Amino acid sequence: MTAFFLRQQILHDKPGNAGICSADQHHPLAAQSYSISAKDANVPRQICCSTIRQETAVHLHNPSFLSHSGSRSKLHASQPRHLSNGRRRRHNDISRAMSGKKSEQNRTEAETALMQLVMTSEEGFPGQQADVDDVEVLRAALVVAYTRMANAEDEKEKALKALALAQATAKQQEQTTGSAQDRETAMQELQNAKQSFDAEVESLLKQKLAVESQLESTKQDAINLAVTMDNIASSIVKEQSYHLARELSLKVAIAETNAAEAAATLEQRIRSSTLESASKLIEETRDAIQKSFSEWEEAKTKAQNSELELFQKMQALDDMVLKEASALSLHQVESGLQHQLLEAKSEIQRLEAQIKAFASMAEAAESRALASDEALKKFQETVELNAKEQKESTRKALEALKAAGVARLEAVQMTFKADLEALQAAVNTLRQAEMSQERAYSRRCQALERSLAAAEALAKAWEERASAVEDLLQNATDTNQGPDSAKAMLAGGRIQSLLGDRSIKWDLIANGPREEIQDSMKQKREPALLGLPPRIINQNEEYSKSIQLPTPEDVWSIATAKVKEDEYTKKAAEKEAIDEQRRVLEKTLKKEAPDGLLKSLDLPDAESGTGSGQEIVFQGFNWESWRMKWYQDLAPKASDLSSSGITTIWFPPPTHSVSPQGYMPGDLYNLNSAYGTKEELKNAIEEMHNHGIKVLGDVVLNHRCAQHKGPNGVWNVFGGKLAWGPEAIVRDDPNFQGKGNPSSGDIFHAAPNIDHSQDFVRRDIIEWMQWLRTEIGYDGWRLDFVRGFWGGYVKEYITATKPVFAIGEYWDSLAYEGGNCSYNQDAHRQRIVNWINAAGGTSSAFDVTTKGILHSALHNEYWRLIDPQGKPPGVMGWWPSRAVTFLENHDTGSTQGHWPFPRHKLMQGYAYILTHPGTPVIFYDHFYDFGLHDQIAELIAVRKRTGIHCRSTVKIFHATNQGYVAKIGDNLVMKLGHIDWNPSKQDNLEGEWQRCLDRGADYQMWERK
Repeated sequence: MTAFFLRQQILHDKPGNAGICSADQHHPLAAQSYSISAKDANVPRQICCSTIRQETAVHLHNPSFLSHSGSRSKLHASQPRHLSNGRRRRHNDISRAMSGKKSEQNRTEAETALMQLVMTSEEGFPGQQADVDDVEVLRAALVVAYTRMANAEDEKEKALKALALAQATAKQQEQTTGSAQDRETAMQELQNAKQSFDAEVESLLKQKLAVESQLESTKQDAINLAVTMDNIASSIVKEQSYHLARELSLKVAIAETNAAEAAATLEQRIRSSTLESASKLIEETRDAIQKSFSEWEEAKTKAQNSELELFQKMQALDDMVLKEASALSLHQVESGLQHQLLEAKSEIQRLEAQIKAFASMAEAAESRALASDEALKKFQETVELNAKEQKESTRKALEALKAAGVARLEAVQMTFKADLEALQAAVNTLRQAEMSQERAYSRRCQALERSLAAAEALAKAWEERASAVEDLLQNATDTNQGPDSAKAMLAGGRIQSLLGDRSIKWDLIANGPREEIQDSMKQKREPALLGLPPRIINQNEEYSKSIQLPTPEDVWSIATAKVKEDEYTKKAAEKEAIDEQRRVLEKTLKKEAPDGLLKSLDLPDAESGTGSGQEIVFQGFNWESWRMKWYQDLAPKASDLSSSGITTIWFPPPTHSVSPQGYMPGDLYNLNSAYGTKEELKNAIEEMHNHGIKVLGDVVLNHRCAQHKGPNGVWNVFGGKLAWGPEAIVRDDPNFQGKGNPSSGDIFHAAPNIDHSQDFVRRDIIEWMQWLRTEIGYDGWRLDFVRGFWGGYVKEYITATKPVFAIGEYWDSLAYEGGNCSYNQDAHRQRIVNWINAAGGTSSAFDVTTKGILHSALHNEYWRLIDPQGKPPGVMGWWPSRAVTFLENHDTGSTQGHWPFPRHKLMQGYAYILTHPGTPVIFYDHFYDFGLHDQIAELIAVRKRTGIHCRSTVKIFHATNQGYVAKIGDNLVMKLGHIDWNPSKQDNLEGEWQRCLDRGADYQMWERK
């Protein structure tokens, strides 16, 4: 008991009045013990239980105190104390408060129970100790802390349920929208929210464990201090009271151990149990606590008995000490007690400092807990707000997607309808052409038959006449009769019936034509005229009429007969003649007419898909041209290109680009590129125009490189004059998070793919292309990677900019079988033709099909150069006016070499494309770097001289392993390979032909004389 009072004094005494608290005077042992301490030890402090209870009540009224103490350890809070029945009932009330679910209600109940406990302690209980120490206060505060933690667990469960509900809602939205990107975004946000919540919970748990460990340390220090003070008190009394006090301490320790074990069991069960078994564990805990309280009551009773016995013995001891002790011993005892008291004071000061530190730490933990609660509330509000925003954005995206789908469906329907009408018109036109051709063939055959019958009858009549004259002359010679008899014979014979009495006829027979006859002819004719009658001078008027014989021009001859042309051929020839006249007039006007006059004239535009039909295109760069001042190097070559027969030149991309080659453009209006400056470009174009060469600009419309990052860190914000945002990028671009409509073609993965369905995008592109036409001087376009967007947009761009010629790069893979090129490439060329149709025929396209077939055909597989219908196998066989043939370009050849043409077959390839319909393209490297300049110029001259154009007809005579022979147009026949052939060996080849080029087994050509 002495140890208990000393512990109370150490933990709660305050400086002030001396003496003993009146509330403790009823205990005789306590009064005497404190009297000894006050008198002999001169302790300047006192224990006032009433003051302690008042301060405890003030702290309990303070919410921060409960909050601070709410995080202390469960083990410390669950230590059993000596409680009365009233206190036990209040403790049961506190235990019931632990099982509550609502945080505010539990907190209020805990405060009420503790207030009742304190007030009851102030009133006191007869025969019992009524002091309330800090352990009980901490226990009650820990009850509130457990309640708060239970509420936090409830909040966590609610948050997890809300998280699961949000996940279910997100999944439902994902099933509704069907958008992979929205699903990934929602799942990422939910995952981030879950991770943030878990981090907050983990942080709170860590803070809880830290506070528990600190309170456990405080409890241990308090126990150690109590043990120390017990030792001090035991040294005062004699050996007789030592055993009783030790027994009491052991019983208290046993009770405390039992309570600690019960608390540990309670804590372990609470941690491992679920919500369904919580009530059962609480009942078991109550039973354990009641058991501990019972043991404590027993220990208390025994302690009181021991204290009474000890008091009686202490009285006797005191009497003996007063009688027997001397002043010296009392002085020694006083000195020892003073020394111990000083040590106790220092220890009390240290403990007070630790308690203050623990209180500050508890306040910090509470503030962090409150901050965590606020953060959790804000997080929940943010999650709800984000869910609402996401729902709204999803709804808007669905509406936009539906609208875009409807618009696209309507556009596809309109396109399909237009294509169907165009196809039907083409079929009708084809049928009409076939019917007109059949009718023309029928009329031609009938005319031939009639002409042949008339020729045969006329020939037979002349043959009969000649036979009769020969017979008459022979008879006259055999009979040796004179002129008179000859005249009579002729007059009465067959000649009379043929000639009659017409003197003109006799004159023709006797004297020949009315022209002057040479002497040599007269001498030859005199023997034949012997025996013929003299010319009759006087004839009747009816015999003076001249004979009506047909002239040689009127007589039909199959050798000079011309095939009658159909209407299509006539119109095509007329159009070509008109186009040629227009080109001559335009060229003359540009050279001689003033600029104002040209602007005022409404000259007809050339057809952008075919140009004039006579174009020969030259690609004026390769993959490495950017390393030099290319515009300055290219301009001086204009004169040589013009004299070689080049009509059009293809320039590199003009825009500043991320890649130096120009195919990753950024700011479209910045024309200072790796090839040269804007002024150098304009000078090069002007030099080409001065030599009559048109210039095509290489424009990249499918993609564009962004200059800035968006809020999400992706490069999807464009700079320069065309400052577009993510809405200008297709939404299914996997790399750049576009916000536009889905792509209408293939995706180019190296840069953001432009959404051409946006009105502002098309408007800006048209304005830029018109600026290139008017300001820079481009005449036409080469369109890069047209597979990336719908051909209908190309039609809109070409219609708005009116180029003289346009080429689209639709590069697609051919069909292969077993590593070899397939013979039938109809599907490949059909895809190219489909794109040309989508563009409304306003643009030509590179004939990639013909290039791929030539790779294999020129290796003694010339049979590949004819399709089952007897036509060329590439696009030139189906739509020659829209086919742009080539062998290599900067991608397939040069230093890239993605698909190089066989080097030793280059001239054979050029012999083919430069003598066949379509528009041929000559690569810069071949013309200037491979030493083929003169040979290619020679082929160009043959093409121009024989009148080959983009619509020329092709009649294939042979296509075998040995070689290929074909007639192109009316004036050229060519041969590839080592086949033994010349025009004289071809039965159905009319006209006379002379060889114009002979390159042996590579190629030979003949022109019509």
